Amino acid sequence: MAFSGDQPPPHIALLPSSGMGHLTPFTRLAATLASHGCHVTILVIHPMVSSAESHHISDLLSTFSTIHSLHLTITPLDIPGDPFYLQCEAIRRSPHLIVPLLRTASPPLSGIVIDISLASAFLPATAGIALSNYIFFTSSATMLSLYSYFPIYITNKTTSTISDVEVPGVRLVPKASVPMALHDPEELFTVQVLENARALVQANGVLVNTFEALEPKALMALNDGVVVPGFPPVIAVGPLKQVLLKETLVFPWLDQQPERSVVYVSFGSRTAMSVEQIRELGIGLDLSGVKFLWVIKTKKVDKEEEQVELEEVLGKEMVERIKERGSMVVHGWVEQEEILKHGAVGGFVSHCGWNSVMEAAMHGVPVLAWPQHADQRVNAELVRRSGLGIWVEKWSWGGEEKVVKGEEVGERVKELMESSAVRSSAVKVAAEAVKAVGDGGSSEKNLTEFIAKLKG
Repeated sequence: MAFSGDQPPPHIALLPSSGMGHLTPFTRLAATLASHGCHVTILVIHPMVSSAESHHISDLLSTFSTIHSLHLTITPLDIPGDPFYLQCEAIRRSPHLIVPLLRTASPPLSGIVIDISLASAFLPATAGIALSNYIFFTSSATMLSLYSYFPIYITNKTTSTISDVEVPGVRLVPKASVPMALHDPEELFTVQVLENARALVQANGVLVNTFEALEPKALMALNDGVVVPGFPPVIAVGPLKQVLLKETLVFPWLDQQPERSVVYVSFGSRTAMSVEQIRELGIGLDLSGVKFLWVIKTKKVDKEEEQVELEEVLGKEMVERIKERGSMVVHGWVEQEEILKHGAVGGFVSHCGWNSVMEAAMHGVPVLAWPQHADQRVNAELVRRSGLGIWVEKWSWGGEEKVVKGEEVGERVKELMESSAVRSSAVKVAAEAVKAVGDGGSSEKNLTEFIAKLKG
């Protein structure tokens, strides 16, 4: 989009929360807005929880000269709990520090896009400085429907426990798919969700990294006010395209493999399985007879000093078998989309974090869904319904003691890689994803209209 000389481009501030699951889509949104001629400023909050976040921000700013930053140091909360939720809460307590910082932006800001986890703290605060306020929901539109409806469900429910949730106009979310933290009303995450969901009606709109062909029912129900009356416009702008921020780690090994012969295995930036489950997964991959590229994560917070030798996790015998079979195990951060778009990759064993689902959709890689926590069972059901992959509902997720045995894992991996029906269906999903972000596509139109409103 080009702007005329008497019509300056909008200046948009982005305020992400903690964790790579939130930061990755924000950096992609930043690059997308910059490519459409917008001035973009990203707010960088210190200290960060993980090394991956710090490197990602540094790479973004060094790669894009048109993306600027405002930095602020806050005091971390010195209480027990999940480090990412605690960092989020620390940011939520800092509008009095961040809002004055926004006033210093030059040229003056046209609008701000706020992470969903910060909504209730920053929507009221930024409304006082005459900015258009938008929320970026970093999961699916289906999850947004559950999220936004949840306060109404809590008010209306007649039992003390959480049960199945019938989201109006969308679908029934089974009790087992409701994020586990939401079953505890005293949990910090639950408190944040309820406060943020109630605040969403104050926003000018909600951006979502999805596309209309993937989630037509949820998007329509949200935009028609069926889920929550008076809900702001929900704007599908995905799949947000990959941003290569640096020279990525290349796997020459992949180049040597036949087309669609490798299964990629990764459970995201902050999911750490038990050692027992990791070993069973290794057994299953071995039994499948499929070559694999497996990213192992043993710590929730990825500080380099916490890395563990692979033999300590898998055992010496398993490491040797992997080498003999010619597969590959990586312990650390990888540029996932570079792997998924490689022609040798024919399947993806995934936790179904939303960024991973969107990347698989963009490149038509069939998914074996193995959700671990939070929104991931809702996303896994969407993977199944859309035809992007398969989901074994009975498999355990975080907090459950059940260990899925290697034999069953192996059978499902083999099914994923051999099913021509799943492969064909995933290719169709990819075609719709590419169409959505192409010229005249639904997401491209939505993004252009969003920018025009800010410019206005």
